Amino acid sequence: MGQGARGSRKGPADSNEAAAVAVAEEAILEGDVAIAAGDLRVRPGTARSALQSRDLRRLWFATFASNIGTWMQNVALGAFAYRLSHSASFVAYVGFAQLGPVLLLAPVGGLLADVVDRRNLLVITNLEQLVFSAVLAVVATAQHPSRVMLFAVVVAIGIGNALTGPPLSSLLPNLVPRVDLPGAVSLQSVQMNLSRVIGPAITGVLLPVIHASGVFAINAGTYLFAVAGALAIRPVRQPETYTDRGIRRLLGGVVVAREDPLIRTVLLTIAAISFFCLPFIGLMPAIGGENLHLDVNGLQYGLMYASFGLGAACGAIAVGSVLAGRPREPVIAVSLALFGLALAGFGLLRDVNQAYPVVFVVGLFYFGAVTSLSTRLQEHLDDAVRGRVMALYMMGFGGTVPVGLLVAGQIADATSVTAVIVAGGAIAVLLAAALRPRRPRAA
Repeated sequence: MGQGARGSRKGPADSNEAAAVAVAEEAILEGDVAIAAGDLRVRPGTARSALQSRDLRRLWFATFASNIGTWMQNVALGAFAYRLSHSASFVAYVGFAQLGPVLLLAPVGGLLADVVDRRNLLVITNLEQLVFSAVLAVVATAQHPSRVMLFAVVVAIGIGNALTGPPLSSLLPNLVPRVDLPGAVSLQSVQMNLSRVIGPAITGVLLPVIHASGVFAINAGTYLFAVAGALAIRPVRQPETYTDRGIRRLLGGVVVAREDPLIRTVLLTIAAISFFCLPFIGLMPAIGGENLHLDVNGLQYGLMYASFGLGAACGAIAVGSVLAGRPREPVIAVSLALFGLALAGFGLLRDVNQAYPVVFVVGLFYFGAVTSLSTRLQEHLDDAVRGRVMALYMMGFGGTVPVGLLVAGQIADATSVTAVIVAGGAIAVLLAAALRPRRPRAA
């Protein structure tokens, strides 16, 4: 039965065992199984599982690098606009030039994402932003920079950004198996928030040394990462089932949203959150200065903003890990309610030491709710209309924020920033209570 001290010829059982080990080793090398010591099998639907897709990894890291550059430019642009004009209203106009095109042109980007090659569209829109970011760097080097030229160039960059979002979101379901879509969506949300933390941190170090023009030039270079990432993935074949023409095709997402209760609920919810609850992000300097008595150019304010971004990143990754596989509707409702309570508490705080953990919780549940909404929508959509519907989602998420901020700023001047933040928290709780997404009827 056993082997002698000198060894002996292998019996049938030993040969079978050796063959089984060889087969198992070969399967592991080929990626057919994912078992290690302790049975560390990757759970489908998680961010880790989604990252097993080579195409998703390539696009994710490429756009992550590009988004870090975008946030570097966003921070430097606000500082440059204020130094140029010493006018808060001009800074607001420049900020609106960045985001306003999303509100107006996202449907066009959605239509293009549904009728042309999404990969090629990403290449074109990122090259457009590269060119105009380089032009922005040149404008900023002038001894007396033109405000009109600055505004016009920022609008051009905003147009490219508005046309980039829909094809990027629409590509995700084509890069991973359907079961891994929640993980892919959560990874995109994590990327958005990590770049929001890393980009400003890098800018804080570089801006005094290379000035705004240098930051703009660096951002122009980071678009090459996005272009390379888009070119590195395999071409995606899109459905060719278009019967509508002209304006009906452009508004195809609106028609689908009107007829589908779940899509309509998600879009209205994200628009309401963005308009009523998210102005606190734009009002963060006022919260820091008026409520917490911070120097908004100092380290403490930077740490507070970083705490919010870190919490948001954790909330996003939770959707693609510990919450993967759970029903979306309860996760959305609970996250939204806890976000509202945390936001109201943040608005009432006057102690900066308490603000750090509370704003982390605000970010955690804010992006837990938003990422779950986006995931639920992506899981439900048909690929033939995905681009146009996701464009509506981006209009509600990104395009509504600057409008809500303009209104919230006026209300804050008439009352207080605390009143605006607490009201936003209360509305989030009411939205959570009223949220009743219904599943579509079976065909």
